[in-house]
Amino acid sequence: MKIVPLAAESLGVRSVATYVECGATRLVIDPGASLAPSRFNLPPADAEWEALKRANDRISGYAARAGWVFVSHYHEDHFRYDPALYRDRGVWAKDPARMITPSQEGRARELWKALEGQCRLDAAEGRRYETADCVLHASPPLAHGVEGSGLGYVVALTVTDRREGFRFVHASDVQGPLSAVAAAYLTRERPSLLYLSGPPAYLEARLGRALIEQGVEHLLRVMDRTGCRVIMDHYALRDDGYPERFRRLWETGRVVTAAGFLGLEDQPLEARRRRLWEITRKPAGRMQPRLKSDRASGKMAAPHPSRRTKGGRSG
Repeated sequence: MKIVPLAAESLGVRSVATYVECGATRLVIDPGASLAPSRFNLPPADAEWEALKRANDRISGYAARAGWVFVSHYHEDHFRYDPALYRDRGVWAKDPARMITPSQEGRARELWKALEGQCRLDAAEGRRYETADCVLHASPPLAHGVEGSGLGYVVALTVTDRREGFRFVHASDVQGPLSAVAAAYLTRERPSLLYLSGPPAYLEARLGRALIEQGVEHLLRVMDRTGCRVIMDHYALRDDGYPERFRRLWETGRVVTAAGFLGLEDQPLEARRRRLWEITRKPAGRMQPRLKSDRASGKMAAPHPSRRTKGGRSG
């Protein structure tokens, strides 16, 4: 089985887009990527926009090879509205009418309407499909983080190689997993390789340390019970201190980022946005003196004319 992370936080953008090839079965999972519009009260830096362009190009290129597209949920870093990406393919997407938040429901309806007549479109939850090469199996709805949060639910996908028995589980935004129900499901799937969003440590001040540790403990337990290797990315890399914060996971030798899985160095550009802007902004230079004497020039001494909007009043 060939597994290629296409875009991720460790590759500079918000995404878990992934290409999977198992014999003649080829699919793209969560074909979206985006940037945080504001982080540290700063807009995306140039390096982030460049990374987003590269990510979208990779997603488009690999989607052209795929016969299947899977959409785990309707946050905009996980799918595209572009019908061309889905056209003439088998598409499994989260049910737009079941266990979904109002904002995601609106996006889902818009996507399903755009795809009408363009592809073979089915609700993903619980669906199973067998090819000569592999078995595709989608989960029931799993919590996007903690149970009952306002972030809704996601659908995980298991791809099993029928020849080798290798099992790849893509669990998108389970965030750790933070949910004990999601952790139990992932354990039951017995992945050989598990790809998921790690705990949102960048929100630890708001959520509390105990919740982030819960996500770490759940993942360690899944690993212990299944013996799987893990690609952990996305939420976990939005805090620049993630190497130290998740040391317990990295030190197992079985957890890597998406970039690490590809043999590349991490480039978590959003977490480094402050530094990117500091590099971009040139330090202020010293202004050269323009007056040759202590006496103000006539131009500087003259009163400035009042500037008023036509029809306005001074106040």
